[in-house]
Parts: sequence; structure tokens; C-alpha cells
Amino acid sequence: QVQLVESGGGLVQSGGSMRLSCQTSEPIFGIYDMAWYRQAPGKQREFVAHIWSTYSGGQIFYAESVEGRFTIARDDATSTVSLQMNSLKPEDTAVYTCNAHRAHPAATHLPLDYWGRGTQVTVSA
Repeated sequence: QVQLVESGGGLVQSGGSMRLSCQTSEPIFGIYDMAWYRQAPGKQREFVAHIWSTYSGGQIFYAESVEGRFTIARDDATSTVSLQMNSLKPEDTAVYTCNAHRAHPAATHLPLDYWGRGTQVTVSA
């Protein structure tokens, strides 16, 4: 029932910046942890960043490869999770996907995970 829709991807040159957004179809941040993943051609999906649910305390964590360059945030008013990406490198090129993972123990009747379709980010040399 919940839908996640990513936007903001495109082509950017090395050293540039880009902001991705993940729009949720209904408020879920009190129940679900939110995260960004990415997958480059020929590679496995990898974790990028997460922001925990309100229930879990809202802690933020980044993959070492992006820490200091990327910033994850959420806007409860618009039910949107963003990923601000600065100092982009060609190795950041990938399809970026939004994920929601159930965290509240009383919400076992709801799906464990929701996934968006992804948005392409291409960083040129």
C-alpha cells in the first residue's frame, strides 16, 4: 500500500552536487527506518545511508565511502527523505533506491520492507 518514489537523479560532472528525494505515499517515519541504497552496473546493491524511525531514535549513519560528502535528512511535514550529495565522484554513478524497513515491534501486520524503483545518477569525469 505504501509507495516510495525517488526523484532528482541525472547527469553531473565530478566535484558537483545533486539532491535526491524519496517521497512516501503516507507518513511512516514513526514506524519505519529509512535508507538509501545504490547499485552500479555489474555490482551488488550497497548501503549508502540511513535515518532511523522516530521509534528507534532517529539516528543517522553513513557508509564510509560517502561520509563527509553525503547528507541524509527527512521532512515529516512532507513525508520526504532526501540525500544531498556533494563532491561527487565517477564511482558514485549508480541507481539510487529508497528503502523503508519496519522497526516498530507492534507493527508486525505491516510489510517488512518497501522499495522505490530507483533514480539514475551519473557522474562524469
